[in-house]
Amino acid sequence: MTAFELWVDDGDHDRVATILPGQGYTAQGPLLHYAATVLRDAGWTIRTLVWDGECRGRSEAREVYGHVVRDGVTSLPGSRHLVVGKSLGTLAMPVAARMGVPGVWLTPLISEHGTLDVREATLGLGVHQVPALLVGGTADALWDTHVAKASGVRVLEVEGANHSMEVRGDWRRSLEVLDQVTAAVADLVAEVEARET
Repeated sequence: MTAFELWVDDGDHDRVATILPGQGYTAQGPLLHYAATVLRDAGWTIRTLVWDGECRGRSEAREVYGHVVRDGVTSLPGSRHLVVGKSLGTLAMPVAARMGVPGVWLTPLISEHGTLDVREATLGLGVHQVPALLVGGTADALWDTHVAKASGVRVLEVEGANHSMEVRGDWRRSLEVLDQVTAAVADLVAEVEARET
């Protein structure tokens, strides 16, 4: 198994967010950077997974991400938890949903080209009645509009956005999309904070 580190940015230990990057899309990528900034500005403790080398694929990522989510919840059981996963990071969705952990799922792997367990977990999000946000673009082959809308949770779908949530050939629109996504993350964080622990 490829080694990884968890970088912790201490904030309120009663509110803990776990940031799970994609493959080739680190926590410094704009979607994850600004999601973490929203949480940091709100005073949350941030746990960021950083791969020490190259993740070898979906099965390894599924195991690591599931472990990191479970470990975060069990080590701080009285805390409020939230997961922010980008692409491969959404492999943690089945574990998070079963544990009742809210999530921001950026470009989840929910199409026929994605993964069956994430697709099924997406369809079950509304059943778990846990706050969640699904973010995807119509130009992303791993996004499925029908699955997202059938989930019963918040969905932000952007016309023409690709797997990086950018609109090719239109940097101004890409910046607008980043602003939309960040605002949607802030709305979900506010919902999670308003709920009783």
